[in-house]
Amino acid sequence: MADASDDMGGKLSARGLISVAGSQTRKFLQGLLTADISRLDQQPAIPAALLTPQGKILVEMIVVGREDGALLDCPASEVAGLLKRLQIYKLHAKIEIADRTAELAVMWHPERPEADWIADPRYPDLGARAIVPAAEARGDATDTYEHRRIALGIAEQGADYGTSEVFPHEANLDQLGGVDFDKGCYVGQEVVSRMQHRGTARSRFVPVSGISDLPERGTAITAGGKSIGTMGSHRGRIGLALLRLDRLTEAVAAGHYPEVEGVTLNVIRPAWARFDLSGATAGATI
Repeated sequence: MADASDDMGGKLSARGLISVAGSQTRKFLQGLLTADISRLDQQPAIPAALLTPQGKILVEMIVVGREDGALLDCPASEVAGLLKRLQIYKLHAKIEIADRTAELAVMWHPERPEADWIADPRYPDLGARAIVPAAEARGDATDTYEHRRIALGIAEQGADYGTSEVFPHEANLDQLGGVDFDKGCYVGQEVVSRMQHRGTARSRFVPVSGISDLPERGTAITAGGKSIGTMGSHRGRIGLALLRLDRLTEAVAAGHYPEVEGVTLNVIRPAWARFDLSGATAGATI
């Protein structure tokens, strides 16, 4: 078990945990989630999401492999809903599902202090995570983690978007290893595959910065007087924004740049991004 005593690390208090145990765990999750669960044979954790039938994110998570099944590291606010949904899908599967949030805690560290810490499977620069007994979880790393997450351009449910609000492409799960386009069917798969193959993902979360503190999530972003998106989470002068990339391209071509409440925004290209982002500057190296 990971050592939770390092002063540089601490608990991510906004995360909860659900255990899925039993011989059919991987088969069960494979038929529900966006990721290829068989990747747990090669790596300790993978990002994934459970979608609505309409293809929007119901719950985002990191699936951590265990000898007896898996732990689902997800927003604490979504634990009750996810637990209920998994119980509905369970049917006759030989698995046990339980809320482990009171017993276990998700820890974060900017590096990887011990071998049993897991590098964040979405992007290595996001640091490392470990699951420890709740009684051993000391300190709170939430603020440091949020600064790094936002600077790297990685959106998360709860902070940047709510339940059933965005598609996986909009949250960049397709860019960060959270969607497998070759696996079999899962809930919402047809919509996600269609967006991928037709190239219809027009909006994405991207990092932005301003010369003053940015406003709250949901604040409208405009360019040339036209709406092009909304703010996500922020820490001071850096934040995330859900932007319509086609409208951004049109605005930049016309000599207009995004602004929010009168503050001009600098759009930043994340190092991991593989999509076009007009007028963007290179992202900072963490």
